[in-house]
Amino acid sequence: MALAKPPTANPAAEPINASLSAADKVGLYRQMVRVRRFEQVSLQHYQAGRMGGFLHLYIGQESVAVGCASLMGEHDHMITAYRDHGHALAVGMGMDECMAELFGKATGCSRGKGGSMHYFAPDKNFWGGHGIVAGQTPLGLGLAYALKYRGLKGAAMCFLGDGAVNQGAYHESLNLAQLWNLPVVYIIENNGYSMGTSQERSSAFSECLAKRAEGYGMRWDHFLGENLYEVRARVHQALEAAREEGKPSILEIATYRWEGHSVADANKLKYRTKEEVERFQREHDPIQVWKALLLAEGAATEDQLRQIDREAQAEAEASAEFAKASPYPAPETIFEDVYWEVDQNTAAGQTGRHFFND
Repeated sequence: MALAKPPTANPAAEPINASLSAADKVGLYRQMVRVRRFEQVSLQHYQAGRMGGFLHLYIGQESVAVGCASLMGEHDHMITAYRDHGHALAVGMGMDECMAELFGKATGCSRGKGGSMHYFAPDKNFWGGHGIVAGQTPLGLGLAYALKYRGLKGAAMCFLGDGAVNQGAYHESLNLAQLWNLPVVYIIENNGYSMGTSQERSSAFSECLAKRAEGYGMRWDHFLGENLYEVRARVHQALEAAREEGKPSILEIATYRWEGHSVADANKLKYRTKEEVERFQREHDPIQVWKALLLAEGAATEDQLRQIDREAQAEAEASAEFAKASPYPAPETIFEDVYWEVDQNTAAGQTGRHFFND
């Protein structure tokens, strides 16, 4: 995909990256590897029939979630779509709670009731995980509105796929974001395909999808997402504009998913060639790109990185064992987690009419 804007001349030299220590850089590698191993282990158990529902894997896109999460401050928030495992782990959610949720167990982050598409961690400013295409985009706007209303210097990062950019809710959100100067950064993770439909067949665009921002007078950017330095440098600029000036923006980050749209995607090699997939795996793997940079800079050794990989694999396998050993939700909890007001026994929860009060 041709980029509408050129890459940063030397992203490693940008202040946000130059301040990283060797330990910080190795930590970013660890996070990406943890996401990769978690996804691979979850795929094994899904294929073994131990999970139900959907499973949207993030393999190949790890640098985007990890790079963005590494920039979050106290008043920054994140919300995303159904391909949410990478974002969840990047903000600090544990593998056990995430894997248990995939197994539908009570120890899962959503008590086994949400599954793959509905991870949440409000304590980490992570607001999901949403299964409705573009359904998270007005919610991301709402997070930004809350920041402005409360006078907090922060930003809301709202992730979406290239398949969501044609939904009406997204465009309504863009209009309000610019009209009200809300600190939201919409991040399009463009992996080239809306389920099984290529971008060329699904979206009318000129140069890139982010350029649609010009219709709303909004700032935008478009860049490759395989290099963590580039991701951090470009996303940092958008976050600062949001935090300091209340300026919304659209970022389109070119990436690639190795697996199908979901595990149920039986045609993943029908709408794209085996050669295309292998080329991206060979030449654009964000983990290998970052590994090469770490070795070239002397920030880590091959032995260190191999050990990190082994630890991530062991952690992912242990999380699966934790999930298998965990109990399923008790039948009587089926009416819980429906209305927050009822669960919290608030005045509104006592006065409203609810379907299970009859």
